[in-house]
Amino acid sequence: MRKRSFWIWTAVVVVVIGGGLVWRNQSQQSAAVAQEEAQVETAEAFIGNLSASASASGNIQPQQAAQLALGTTGVVLEVAVEVGDQVSAGQLLVQLDTAALERAIQNAEQALIIQQNNLTSLTDGATAAQIASAEAAVTNAQAQLDNLLAGGADQVAAAEASLRTAEANVSAAAARLAQAQAGGSAGQQLQAGNALSAAQTAYTQAEEQHRATFDCTYNTSTAQFDCVGGSDAEQAARIVAQQAYANLLAAQDQQEVVSQGGNTSAIAAAQAGLAQASANRDAAQARYDLAAAGPTAAQIAAAEANVAQAQAQRDKVLAGPTAAQIAIAETAVAQAQLGLDLARYNLTQATLTAPFEGVVTAVYVTKGELASGLAVELVNLNSLEVVLAMDEIDIGTITLGQQATIVVESFPDVELQGEVVAIAPKNTVGAAGGLISYAVNLNMGNHDLLLRPNMTASANLVTAERNDVLLIPNRALIINRETNSYRVQVQQGDTFVSQTVTVGLRDGRYTQITSGLNEGDVVLIGDVNAPRIQFGPPQDGEE
Repeated sequence: MRKRSFWIWTAVVVVVIGGGLVWRNQSQQSAAVAQEEAQVETAEAFIGNLSASASASGNIQPQQAAQLALGTTGVVLEVAVEVGDQVSAGQLLVQLDTAALERAIQNAEQALIIQQNNLTSLTDGATAAQIASAEAAVTNAQAQLDNLLAGGADQVAAAEASLRTAEANVSAAAARLAQAQAGGSAGQQLQAGNALSAAQTAYTQAEEQHRATFDCTYNTSTAQFDCVGGSDAEQAARIVAQQAYANLLAAQDQQEVVSQGGNTSAIAAAQAGLAQASANRDAAQARYDLAAAGPTAAQIAAAEANVAQAQAQRDKVLAGPTAAQIAIAETAVAQAQLGLDLARYNLTQATLTAPFEGVVTAVYVTKGELASGLAVELVNLNSLEVVLAMDEIDIGTITLGQQATIVVESFPDVELQGEVVAIAPKNTVGAAGGLISYAVNLNMGNHDLLLRPNMTASANLVTAERNDVLLIPNRALIINRETNSYRVQVQQGDTFVSQTVTVGLRDGRYTQITSGLNEGDVVLIGDVNAPRIQFGPPQDGEE
């Protein structure tokens, strides 16, 4: 019983709620009808002119801007400009010290001359002197080999003679030592005394003859003779006197040796002489033994190798240079020429000049520093253009020479007239990766505005124009997205009927009607996306 009562009450509640919803829906529809009837707006199709445009924003960019770098490294000799300076094409900006670069050119020139001379000598062939020298080298090497193979009789004889001479020198040195140790005999002492007396007389005569060569005059103020030498006779006499004096000293030394036995200095000198003579004899003995033993296999092989080498060098001289040698020499000349060209180029890079007229925007070097790379930045303010980021939707309507109205944000009240001068062939992608645009360059015509690079600007470009065409407001169109067709509500008497139309050009307010309407037709205006009351039956199959 309780379960049945529950379902009865539930049915009652549903009926009440349903009735309320029906009443509410009818009330809303009535209100909508009343509101739409109250907001009915119409417009008349008319003949007029229409233009479509595309707008975009961008920045002012110079078409002539340069970051100028030094092409070589060097000490900055002069910085001729400062930031803000106006410069002309070819004007000096930075100058490096060229002393080292000029020396490099001189060295490269000398290197080229040397390589050119080498090539010339190679292609001219061997001279008579070079051929004679090569032949002589072969003859000498062959003679040495022949002498070696013959047993070296000449070498043995020469070595034996040297040995006998060395032995004689040892005997003489030993005799001198013995004499120094024992002193001289009576006869030797007498001979030494006579030699000393003769040396003394010779020296006295030479000195008198030397004094006689002087040109002397009596000086009355000093009461003395002033003597001047230097003549040829005086110089010759002086040499004779000096030699006579040396002979006198030697005679005195000999007198002391023979008159005094056991002189320590004389004995030491004699002992040293004997030791040296003995060493020379031992060396001569070794050379003689080596020569007497005959040549070894290694000596013969070395002599034969010398002959072969001398013959090969002679043949090379007589044959002249090979193609490979000439090619190597020519390559060396070419490399030297490249080195000279590079040195000259480096010299030109030491002077940095302006490539075009403009304003200096940055200077990165100072006088006296060792610099290379980026030095000066330059921009031509007379080459400023507006570079727009044109959306891909509009880029198909943009052509070269197309007119544009430009507004720079820094001067919002001034409109500049420009035209399209360049369209980028490749797109750019926005940071998000979804927006695709193309760079479009506009010139800005004649103006007196103080414009600067990177200023923000916007432009409006007329993409199409239609004159004397049938127009209606855009809000009168009803679009069928599925069929991509258009229709309007046309007034016929007291009602509006649906009429299919074809459209042409459109701007922000009006649309060109190419068929389906006539001038003077009245169409309904409203939000085409909102529900609309059907004042007349649908046409052209529309519901």
